[in-house]
Amino acid sequence: MAPIRLRRSVLFPPLLPLLAAAVYGLAAPEEMVVFLKGCSDWLMLHFDWLFNWSMFACLFVVTAAYVSPLGRVKIGGQQATPLLSRSRWFAVTVCTTIATGILFWGTAEPIYHYSAPPAAGAGEPSVFAMSTMLLHWTITPYGMYTLGGLLFALVFYNRQQPFALSSLLEPVFGGRIHHLGGSLIDSLCLFALVAGMAGALGAGSLSLSGGLGLGRSPVVLGGIIGAIVLAFSISAASGLQRGIRLLSSMNMVGFICLALFVFLAGPTLSAAGLSLEGAGDYILSFVPRSLGLDEGIDAAWGRAWTSFYWAGWYAWAPVTALFLGRLGIGYTVREFIRVNLLYTSLFGAFWMMCFGAIGLVTDESGLLTAALQESGPEAIIYVLLETLPLAEVTPVLFLVLVFLSYVTAADSNVSAMSALCVEGITPQHPEAPLWVKLLWGGVVGVVSWTMVAFAGIDGIRLINTLGGFPAMLLFILAGASLVKLIWTSSGRGRGCKES
Repeated sequence: MAPIRLRRSVLFPPLLPLLAAAVYGLAAPEEMVVFLKGCSDWLMLHFDWLFNWSMFACLFVVTAAYVSPLGRVKIGGQQATPLLSRSRWFAVTVCTTIATGILFWGTAEPIYHYSAPPAAGAGEPSVFAMSTMLLHWTITPYGMYTLGGLLFALVFYNRQQPFALSSLLEPVFGGRIHHLGGSLIDSLCLFALVAGMAGALGAGSLSLSGGLGLGRSPVVLGGIIGAIVLAFSISAASGLQRGIRLLSSMNMVGFICLALFVFLAGPTLSAAGLSLEGAGDYILSFVPRSLGLDEGIDAAWGRAWTSFYWAGWYAWAPVTALFLGRLGIGYTVREFIRVNLLYTSLFGAFWMMCFGAIGLVTDESGLLTAALQESGPEAIIYVLLETLPLAEVTPVLFLVLVFLSYVTAADSNVSAMSALCVEGITPQHPEAPLWVKLLWGGVVGVVSWTMVAFAGIDGIRLINTLGGFPAMLLFILAGASLVKLIWTSSGRGRGCKES
């Protein structure tokens, strides 16, 4: 076994500026928000089209991998055995990729769209809101996650490349990529993930503060964020096989029970009808809306919502690829795509039908829109739950799910990002030292608290955009790598070793 050694060239380049930004934010929060907003606005103004087109292209490439001969390749070779059963694999995948996002935005976002649809108009507001939720939370983002996870699984297990994000580019640039830019790639992606995790942690802290009725003061948000960081640090100490598997199983049961309760206890028939209308609109408008070409949606709205979401998903994507790729050993490429793309997307659609559609039907009276305007997006889910039976119990369950959901996602991603900072990670010894995990957990907590305490929802948007841009550039190149593997599997070679 090779000794575990710290990769200082990967750890310190993103760590030091993140800490400096946190200190700057504490000293002059308003100046920092103004500066970061300028950077974010510039990126969105000039590159929103690239976010849209690259996400669409990821889905196209993954589909090509599924139908190509590469789909028959077994990850890890013919003798490889699965790390997890299919059901546990699906549970871990769902719970580590949606984090608190689906809990926070699943009810809040459709109310935003319903109460303030695009200025140019995009049809009936409630149908548009449901269609948009399906766009933002199903196959398009999961196509990008699947591309990264599948590619890393193939290069790490089948091509025996190092546990590094530069390995995603090895099929195109060869082994020299590890020497020419490996540390730089890993550092940029660590910065991106810290931004993405901080944004999700900020959303989770707002959900928890709204449910507890404690307000948004920096002290309250700091206490909530500190508790979450402590929890996922404890879970991280137990490693993948124990902490994450246990938390994901608990989460999955809670997700399904709460979603079914809301759907069955609410205006079920009306919500089911709205979901079908939204699904139809989603299918008909999929291509133009995915590419930012829908004439019914003005550019400013697209940047504020769709491009913002793509940036947020991208920010998580590189290190999520490492984690999802590790789980795929022992399964074929097609099985990997079914679990990570199809099944997760179906779960996202199920959640949006239960929470988004029920919320939209309930808001015909204006109840949830009033909550949005008076108390902010974090209050919407709790107002909805108060309209249903068992109002004394379900908000508590929701609070527990928010807490556990972020802990699960943070655990998995802190584990992966910590592994990037050390040498000696192998399939047999996949965990970094605990102190590295605790360090990154603390950094995520500090950055999240600084942004959400002093900028609220705008702070979440800013850090998502700034983190997602460098990750997007990496994934464009990663897409070329997967295309190369598809091409070689269809021609003179398989592109991946099967044994």
